[in-house]
Amino acid sequence: MSFEAYIENIKAKTGKTPEDFKQLAEKLGFIENGAVKTTVKAGEIVAWLKNDFNLGHGHAMAIYSVFKGLKEQLQDTEGTLAKHFTGEKEKWRTVYDTLIKKVNAFGNDIAIAPVASYISLLRADRKFAIVQVTKDRMDIGFKLKNQAQTDRFENAGNWNAMMTHKVSIITSKELDKELYSWLQKAYEQNGPKNEQK
Repeated sequence: MSFEAYIENIKAKTGKTPEDFKQLAEKLGFIENGAVKTTVKAGEIVAWLKNDFNLGHGHAMAIYSVFKGLKEQLQDTEGTLAKHFTGEKEKWRTVYDTLIKKVNAFGNDIAIAPVASYISLLRADRKFAIVQVTKDRMDIGFKLKNQAQTDRFENAGNWNAMMTHKVSIITSKELDKELYSWLQKAYEQNGPKNEQK
């Protein structure tokens, strides 16, 4: 999800803009002279936004980033993401976008974190899946406990140490109910620590 999408979702959910939140934060003493006080920790502001406005972790961090002037840094995510779909890999962008649209429906605390070799899917700050694109396929890794491998969803092995299972997508038709159920299960298992059973 892009930075702008985060802000739009927050406004739709709360009716407030980042500037509105900034004014409230100033009244509460988190911000002074337009800047976050050095004595205030990110966790304090994020907890306030989550508790008082029912924002997910990703949305709360987006607002905090506006407070800290990190908007430009977050916008770079889209540039890093685009690098995964250059040249012969460009054909996978629409498949990826379809996948992410469905994944975003799982909850309002999902963040996309592209790095050089793959794209992480996070719930709050916990990685639950990754996407890696080649010219021939799109590999999706899952972090799942107590889940047997199948012919389709194999053991991730050495592919990525953070993931337990992996599936290779060759066509968009493979984005099916079974795949989304695995992703949702990974999302549910990797929630914020206080939601873990």
